[in-house]
Parts: sequence; structure tokens; C-alpha cells
Amino acid sequence: MMGQMDPTTLAGIAFAVVGIGVIAFQVALALGAPWGAYAMGGAFPGRLPSAMRVAAVAQAVVIGLLVVAVLAAAGIGVSGLAASLPWLVWVAVVVSAVAVVLNAISRSTGERRIWLPVSLVMLISSLVVALTA
Repeated sequence: MMGQMDPTTLAGIAFAVVGIGVIAFQVALALGAPWGAYAMGGAFPGRLPSAMRVAAVAQAVVIGLLVVAVLAAAGIGVSGLAASLPWLVWVAVVVSAVAVVLNAISRSTGERRIWLPVSLVMLISSLVVALTA
């Protein structure tokens, strides 16, 4: 029987799982998936133009770094990172909060329906980690 996970660990894992999903979406956009209506305010339906594909890669990298920061703060992964940069988890909280706002005001209905709940999960889970770690 598996033991119970503490809230910090559970929140860190939730952030990582959802973050990996976001990274996969961004990588797919960068590789030409025709999902532009669900990203960047829906300004580029279909395949993103080259410059926006580069932006998708940049977003994937940023989310990846945030996943590492949240996992470290939750006590999972890179040991010492949270101790040496304790404020880093708060960057994930701020970025997630901004994502909630941007997804809430998006002109794209699809983006609001998909990414608003995702960004809310990322905000709540990163906040739990930041407050309990």
C-alpha cells in the first residue's frame, strides 16, 4: 500500500504533470501543429508563422525551467536549487498568475476553455508549493 503524499509533494507533481503537457503543446506548435487558434490569443489560426514557432520554443523552455524550480521547492529533483534560490518558486507563481489573466481575457474561446483551467491548476499548485515548502 502506498503512503500518503504530503500537499507540497502532490502540488509539485501536479505542477510538473500539467507543465509537461503545456511543454508538449508548445513543442507541437513549434513543429507545425495547426493549433494556432488555441495559442497566443488565437491570432494565428492553423500553423504558426516562423517567428511564433520560435516563441513557442521559448515558452516551452520557460515552462520547463519553472517545472524544475517548483519540483526543487517541493523537495523533488534538483537538490540545493530551492535552498540557493528560494525565491525561484515565486517566479512560477507570478508567471502562472499572469497566464491566468491572459488566458481569461483571450479573444480565443478555445484558448480560454483549455488554458484557463490549466493555468489555474499551475497557479494553485505553485502557490501551494511556495507557501508550504
